[in-house]
Order: sequence, then structure tokens, then C-alpha cells
Amino acid sequence: MNREELAKYIDHTNLKAFATRDDIRKLCDEAREYGFYAVCVNPCRVKDAAEFLKGTDVKIASVVGFPLGATYPETKAQEAIMAMRHGAEEIDMVINVGALKDGDYDAVLRDIKMVVDAVHDMNGVVKVIIETCYLTREEKIKACEIAKKAGADFVKTSTGFGTAGATVEDVRLMREVVGPDMGVKAAGGIHTAEEAMAMIEAGATRIGASRSVDIIRGVKE
Repeated sequence: MNREELAKYIDHTNLKAFATRDDIRKLCDEAREYGFYAVCVNPCRVKDAAEFLKGTDVKIASVVGFPLGATYPETKAQEAIMAMRHGAEEIDMVINVGALKDGDYDAVLRDIKMVVDAVHDMNGVVKVIIETCYLTREEKIKACEIAKKAGADFVKTSTGFGTAGATVEDVRLMREVVGPDMGVKAAGGIHTAEEAMAMIEAGATRIGASRSVDIIRGVKE
């Protein structure tokens, strides 16, 4: 895989609490230069990203219920709608991890579906962050099954703010559970081209990374 091909897998990400407008400008400039699929920014920075990326084919993703997932489904849905109105095309939402661990699968389904319905009504894409570092194997399977049932477009490993990020084993498991037609996004702790390609080989169709430039520069042409 060459640099251009790998770049089209990557959501170039800056979700830091202290990210400035200039930081977002730099993120967008890099996305344009290297041909990344999308940038991923906090909701309050979607407008900035839309301004900086106007006239390009780089997509804008944003996050809701981030990074804990521990808020109301209605809040997540409204947050998603606002981000979409300001220029986001994809939404990465965090599930209610506690509800999943409670075994309250109806609550998890409702949580995801409220966001999916809101975003799909606006022709957007939903990625469901299950935060694998907090889950047992059985819980990872259940989370993927619920996300698929809710009509989400992707399942995603991690926020990058938990105790660990993506692993090849988790990506492989998620791909097995959701089947061939749903997206799998590996995110968190991916720093090299080798790591990114290993995730893709395991079944990832998107990579979330803040070290995207290093990843691309590490591709051996």
C-alpha cells in the first residue's frame, strides 16, 4: 500500500481540550496536503474545519458524548444535529459503557439509535465507539451486535482517552461480529505505518490517528 492509498483510510484527529483555532487550521492544512479521508474535531471546532476545508474533498467528522459516553441519548442526538448543521458529515459517538456493563442492552440500543436516526436523517455517517479497553470479550461482541442492530455505519475501538487504544485482536473480533458490510474504525495508540497497516489487515476500514503525518511519512515507497 502506498502513501496515497493509506491516507484515504485515515481520519486525521485533534480532540484535545486545549486545541486552538490555529491547531485546527494546521490539522486541516495537513489533511489537504496528505490527502487524508477526513479530519476529526470536537463539535465546537466543526465550523472552523468547514471554513478551512472549503472547496476540498476532505470530510469532517466530529464526536458526541465524548469521551465518556455517560450522558443522555437526547443530548447526544442534539449534539450530533448541531455538529451536522455546522458542517460535519460523520459523527463518532461514545456508547453508554456503564449501561452495557449493567447488561441494560435496551438502553444501549436506544442510546445509539437516537444518534443514528438523527444523523441518517441528515445523510450523515455514524461510528459507534465501544471503548474496548473497558470491556470483556463478551461485552465487545454485544456492543458490536447492538451497534449493528441500531443501524450504525461503523463500530470503533476507542476514544483515545481511555486506558488503552486499538489492538489487532479487537479489530479482528469486531470485524468477525459485524460481518463484511459494516465499517470498523481502529483508533487510539496508532503511531506508525506498520501499526496502521496491521489494523487494516485485521479488518479495519478506517484509522483514527493524531500522528497521521508520521504514519504516512513512515510508508516505505
